Amino acid sequence: MSRDAFAPSADMLRADEAITRLLALVEPVAETERVALTDAYGRVLAEDVVSDRNVPPHDNSAVDGYAVRFADLSAEAETTLPVVMRIPAGHVPDRPLAPGEAARIFTGAPVPVEADTIIPQEPCREEADGRVVLPPVKKAGQNLRRAGEDIVAGQCILGAGTRLRPQEVGYMASVGCARPLVYRTVRAAVFSTGDEVRDPGADAPPGAIYDSNRYVLIGLLRDMGCTVRDFGILPDDPARLRAVLQEAAAEADVVLTSGGVSTGEEDHVKAVLGELGTLDFWRVAIRPGRPLALGRVGQAAFIGLPGNPVAVFVTFMMFARPLILKRMGLREVLPRPVPVRAGFAFKKRPGRREWLRATLEPGEDGLPVAQRFPSEGSGILRSVVTSHGLLALPEDPAEITPGMVLDFLPFEELKR
Repeated sequence: MSRDAFAPSADMLRADEAITRLLALVEPVAETERVALTDAYGRVLAEDVVSDRNVPPHDNSAVDGYAVRFADLSAEAETTLPVVMRIPAGHVPDRPLAPGEAARIFTGAPVPVEADTIIPQEPCREEADGRVVLPPVKKAGQNLRRAGEDIVAGQCILGAGTRLRPQEVGYMASVGCARPLVYRTVRAAVFSTGDEVRDPGADAPPGAIYDSNRYVLIGLLRDMGCTVRDFGILPDDPARLRAVLQEAAAEADVVLTSGGVSTGEEDHVKAVLGELGTLDFWRVAIRPGRPLALGRVGQAAFIGLPGNPVAVFVTFMMFARPLILKRMGLREVLPRPVPVRAGFAFKKRPGRREWLRATLEPGEDGLPVAQRFPSEGSGILRSVVTSHGLLALPEDPAEITPGMVLDFLPFEELKR
C-alpha cells in the first residue's frame, strides 16, 4: 500500500474517484496454494487454466438414435438401412461407417468415422431383420456434437482472477484439472469500540446500545469467503486498543471497524493508529456515509467505516468490498448494476452520489420500477432488511423524476 495514496485533500472526492484510489492501494495476497476441486468453490484463480484436450474429445451423439451418412438419406421419403453396429457410451466404434449402413448409437457415444448425422430413435422403426426405417431428413449434422465444440486443446478456459462458482469448478473438471492454483483466503479482523456498546444478550443499561455493525460486517466478510476473527467490543482504553490492534494486524490482511475514529476525546483509534501505522480520512461526496478512515498497520489494511448501521452497510458494499475483492485476487471487483426506472420524485444535493434503499416492482415497458424506502435515516437498519437493493443516484442531476432510468444494485449481486 502506498502512503502517498492517502494524501488528504481539501476537496470532497467523487465516489468513482475514491473507488479508483482505493483499488490502487492493494494487491492480491502473495501466497497461493493448490486445492482439490471440492475445496475450490468461492476461491480465486491465481493462474490461467489451459486445457490440454478437446471437449468433447471426439464427435459424439447428443441423443439415443442412429448414426448415418446424410448422403444415404432421402429428404422426401423414408429410408431403410441395415444396422451394422451398436455403440454405447464409452465404447469406440471399430471401423468407419460404410455407405448404406446405420449404427445404433447412444447419448455421448463416439460417432463412427464417415457418419455425419444422428437421427433420434423416436421417429425410427426397427425391423425384425436387423434393419431400421428412418424418416425423411432435410439437413445434415443433426444431433451431432463435434469434437472441441466446447473447448479446444490449448484454449485458456478460465483466467487468473476468476472467482470459482460451481459452474467454473465443473468447467475445470471437464478438462481434467484436479487441483487448481488459487490465492490464499483473505484473513479479516473485526472489532467494535466504545464503553456504551454491548453484545446482544448482555444487559444494556441506560446509555448503552447493542452492537449490530460488527455482526453485519462479519456476515458480509464471510459471504465473500474471508476467514474472520472477531475481536469483540473494546473499551475506550488506549492500551487495550493498542494491544488488540497489534495482534489483529499481525494475523490479518484487513482490519475493519465502524465508528470510533473521529477526533473526540474518547475516540482513541486515530491516535493509536498514528502510533502503530498510518491513518487518513477521505471525505467522499456520498450519502449515506462520508468520511472513510483508511490506513495501514504493518502489512494489514485498516478500514474505518462510519458508525450508523445503514452507512456501514452501504460504504462496505461500495468501497471496502471492492478493495477486499482485489486483495483476494479477483479480476472484476465492481458491482454490476441493472437499469430500472424511478417510480418516485426526489431532490438531492448536486455533486453528491447517493444510494437509496429501494424495492422493485414490474414495469410496463419491461424495465422494473424502483420505489424508495420512505425514510433515508442512516440509523434505520430495517431499510436494508425490507429492500431489494441499492438505487444509485448520480452526482448530477439534482432532481430525480418519475420514469428516469437509474442504476440498481440488487443485494444478491452485491454478495457475489
